[in-house]
Amino acid sequence: MGKITIDENVCKGCEMCVNACPKKIIALAKDKINAKGYHPAQCIAPEKCVGCASCATMCPDVAITVER
Repeated sequence: MGKITIDENVCKGCEMCVNACPKKIIALAKDKINAKGYHPAQCIAPEKCVGCASCATMCPDVAITVER
């Protein structure tokens, strides 16, 4: 089991992590806006994370940290 941490202040809501996640457990937070004016990504089912790091690899802003 893995754990992802998303730095919401760095995330620009590009959705590359959303598309890269094989478990489809990442989505943009529609009810939040960060300081840059974007809807940041969030993990919607952390218990299903396998720690594959596909999301972190795809993130162009290095906003995601993965722990295994």
